[in-house]
Amino acid sequence: MSQFRTSKAAELLGVSVDTVRRWTDDGTLATTRSPGGHRTIAGAELARVLAEQPAAMTDGIVRSARNRFTGLVTRVERDGLSAIVEIQVGPHRVVSLMTRDGADELDLEVGDLATASVKATNVVVEIPAEG
Repeated sequence: MSQFRTSKAAELLGVSVDTVRRWTDDGTLATTRSPGGHRTIAGAELARVLAEQPAAMTDGIVRSARNRFTGLVTRVERDGLSAIVEIQVGPHRVVSLMTRDGADELDLEVGDLATASVKATNVVVEIPAEG
């Protein structure tokens, strides 16, 4: 069975290392200790937490069956009828080709927080709910 250290678990869950530590301390996430004394989390345990607590990963956006990646907009290039939007999500760059009207309606600018919703070859960009 796969075992993950706290930092890798945080990356896979899309939360901070401090959040993983808090979850292990309060019993939300079960851990074991490696021979060297480091906390490890079983892959099955990570899958359980993701399945039971998807709201913790949504940043206020209602989930659907699509994969969602929240990050910072690093490029918005509008041209005629289309726009290219790049979002940096941790070490990953997500690029969306959308209509210019869509980018304008979202009022997307470099530095904005946005979520890329990915299904097959399409990337849909959303902004988090205010509140």
